[in-house]
Amino acid sequence: MSPKLKFKLAKLLLTSLWFFGVPGQAPSQSNKVMGEVHFEGASKVERDSGVWIDGEYVGFLKELKGNKKVLLLPGEHQLEVRQAGYESFTRKIVVEPNQVQTVQVAMHLLPGARTPDVTAMLKITVQPGRAAVFLDGQYVGHASELGGSVHALLISPGKHRIKIELPGYRTFETEVNLLQGQKSEVKTELVKGSIEQAGPDIKPPQ
Repeated sequence: MSPKLKFKLAKLLLTSLWFFGVPGQAPSQSNKVMGEVHFEGASKVERDSGVWIDGEYVGFLKELKGNKKVLLLPGEHQLEVRQAGYESFTRKIVVEPNQVQTVQVAMHLLPGARTPDVTAMLKITVQPGRAAVFLDGQYVGHASELGGSVHALLISPGKHRIKIELPGYRTFETEVNLLQGQKSEVKTELVKGSIEQAGPDIKPPQ
């Protein structure tokens, strides 16, 4: 393993320990060198958007406070905020030791974005509800906003790949094959895991 890769892994590990508030895993004085990042969004679209830092999903915007606040090691970090049907919001941020900064997030619709004319309905029921949901490789929201008939996904008929991920849990992947007008559900409870565990939980096509 290269020194650069080892450094990145150590940075992500320490960041995740502080992000999830795991006790006893780092010296108490370490919080004095961490910087805090706040996120603000003007509408529900922004507040329900998913947040990635240095390529790692950390949660949806409106929950990243209190015991889920984002604490990062000092230095430059890559921020990306995603929402289905919207352009990704990307920024490079520089974190200073023991300083707080606020990022104002604004999402803009993708040109020509629209719901398919012929659709099937897919309900996502997942615990924990803060997990990120991907449809055919594209982020579509967090699980808690996709679990009812009002918020279910309207997608084109045919075969689709579903992936669900959350830091600290094993990635869940499955396929669905839907007919026109069909209603279906993907239901699962994510299994806690660690960085030593390799490979997702894979379910056969439905």
